[in-house]
Amino acid sequence: MLRWAIIAFIVAVIAAALGFGGIAAGAQYLAGVFFVIFLALFVIHLLGGRARV
Repeated sequence: MLRWAIIAFIVAVIAAALGFGGIAAGAQYLAGVFFVIFLALFVIHLLGGRARV
């Protein structure tokens, strides 16, 4: 998920630099969604790992 968020962010930056505002906005939104999903899964993994100990 973090890799997808980084790729979407890079696509957004390149699209914005080239003047494609709609594509940049969509890629920025996807990057944000992927990052939030990554954070949620990371926290669940941390909490789940501690519960087994």
